[in-house]
Amino acid sequence: MTTGRSGRTVRDLRRGNRSAVLQRLYFGGPMSRQELGPVTGLSSGSVSNVVGELVADGLLEEAGVVDSDGGRPRTLLRVTPGSAHMFGVDVGETRVRVELFDLALTELARTEMPLLPRGCYDVGPIVDHIKAGISTVLAEAGVGTERLLGVGVGVPGIVDRDAAGRAVVHGQTIGWDAVPLEALLRATGALPDEIPYIIDNGARTLGQAEMWFGAGRGAREAVVVLFGSGVGASLITDGSPDGGTTEGTPLEWGHLTVSVRGRRCRCGALGCLEAYTGAESLLARWAELGGGPQDTVDEEEALGALLKAAGQADPVAVELLEETAEYLGAGLSDVINLFQPERILIGGWAGLMLGPHILPGVREHATRYSLRHPAGRVSITMGSLGPDAVTVGAATLPLSAFFATGGRRAPAEPPAEQPGWQTALEVRSGAGTRRA
Repeated sequence: MTTGRSGRTVRDLRRGNRSAVLQRLYFGGPMSRQELGPVTGLSSGSVSNVVGELVADGLLEEAGVVDSDGGRPRTLLRVTPGSAHMFGVDVGETRVRVELFDLALTELARTEMPLLPRGCYDVGPIVDHIKAGISTVLAEAGVGTERLLGVGVGVPGIVDRDAAGRAVVHGQTIGWDAVPLEALLRATGALPDEIPYIIDNGARTLGQAEMWFGAGRGAREAVVVLFGSGVGASLITDGSPDGGTTEGTPLEWGHLTVSVRGRRCRCGALGCLEAYTGAESLLARWAELGGGPQDTVDEEEALGALLKAAGQADPVAVELLEETAEYLGAGLSDVINLFQPERILIGGWAGLMLGPHILPGVREHATRYSLRHPAGRVSITMGSLGPDAVTVGAATLPLSAFFATGGRRAPAEPPAEQPGWQTALEVRSGAGTRRA
């Protein structure tokens, strides 16, 4: 195959051209062939060839016509929503959620399975939940696997790779030590071998979703906080002002030390931020102070009871929330001083519940504990995608790989030096599409 001076082959150039057109239409479409040339940097001939290929592949479709200042009307193009499907899986700390999306990230079907008994994170049952969820959701949506790009999975913990390039999860707080999750999922036979499983940290998938479609759009640097049973965060750098990101780094922010010789964290260390702010620890502290419902083991229900008590001016609940806001603000001040982000977004099920009650206090304490200059340029607000943000973000993992390959399904087991979606995006486009 012909190779140019840059070392890129004709196939590489064709794939890059296809990717550029797909991403422009996905995030900025619909638009005409004439508009695609200037925004992609491709010649009119290249645009015509690429569009012809993508239409023939069923990935693009016509989306109406517009007048063109006295000339012939121009045909608008858009990405065909039903041309591909993606799974998003959230392995949370209270349940496993499995959702199927079309290419426009419209939800087609979903299922949720609680982790029982509470606090049981055994790998076997979780793998079984994902396998059962995939089967259930495909049946509910009434679709097959022929258009399935892959399964994106967001997990708690650090995601590494083994010698074969498969994802391995180190989740110290849930007792996972080098769990070969990708190999275990593939061994279930839930899907054909050619369909990839792409696994990443849940805070990172949350951050990806918020930057693509949510409150992070337009920011070049952001920190997205995942606040659930524990707390984590994702640092986004080199973001596009029009949506999409090129870099995302999960931060084990919950294990930042905020109190020397402080409370014991579930990771085993003393004084971690998570030991004071995660929902599990917050409810444990309430119980130690004599509060808390006695008839529930569900964290969301118990946290709702704490918020209700605070709303009724219970002094213990009020003080506990005020203290939590200060710890969160202090923890965010370290993020502000270290990374100087433009935005901090708070998400996760507990964050969504607590945010309206403690966000003003969090902002006040974050400013108080931070250096003035970086504190003066950061905004702290809530994420906008709701409780499904991790699954939406997980679904962007195979979608991102799809873009990187120019609209073709990624290999089932990418090599270790190409870890999924990190290589996928260089988006410089307009408004995106979000599920209904």
